Amino acid sequence: MPENIFGIKSILTASTMTIGEFLTCILCSALLGFLISLIYIFTHRKTGYSQSYVLTMTMLPAIIAVIILIIGDSVSSALSLAGAFTLVRFRSAPGDPKDIAYVFFAMAVGLCCGMGYIGCAFLFFLLLGIIMFVLNTVHYGAPNVSDMTLKITIPENLNYMGLFDRVLTENTTYWRLKRVKTTDFGTLFDLVYSIKVKNGIDQKKFIDDLRALNGNLNVTLVLYKYDDKIYEK
Repeated sequence: MPENIFGIKSILTASTMTIGEFLTCILCSALLGFLISLIYIFTHRKTGYSQSYVLTMTMLPAIIAVIILIIGDSVSSALSLAGAFTLVRFRSAPGDPKDIAYVFFAMAVGLCCGMGYIGCAFLFFLLLGIIMFVLNTVHYGAPNVSDMTLKITIPENLNYMGLFDRVLTENTTYWRLKRVKTTDFGTLFDLVYSIKVKNGIDQKKFIDDLRALNGNLNVTLVLYKYDDKIYEK
């Protein structure tokens, strides 16, 4: 292992690795993984998160560190491994792109620990952790509107042209009818809109206003691209 990078020394020797060094790297990477998972929980406390993803954040740095320790002192091999991990596709349900950034966060910490740069790993965690806390607290980059998909079911004898324009204009900054489809052997119509919902609106009142116009049939509001977040009344 290289002994020095930017003045930060590796705890591993160039040719040998003691059991103490091995345990130090693994335990430190596991501790940092746990701390990363706490940051993830904090930044997702309002939007929700899965336990499996939190556990993944906890385990990933230690896993990466073990692999790097096994590879040994070949820096090029370690970097190749990091590149290989970038090709991994997480085949779970689509999620927030920020989740992928947390995967790379955990991987970077694991790589630092695996190469013996424990101080560098803790410093990197501290700096990026503070940045994540601050950006999340000030809601940096939060848009004024939310891209959503709206599906309204209406009876076949109801003329939908212009029927929902007033409610949509009051609650959105943009809306467009994307698709009209018949269901239940033609007795019902499904209207699908692409909308930009104003932040701070009462979504229940928005849906209730639509139900008052569609004969109290189904109204579905879906967060764009994330079908697991559905608001239905």
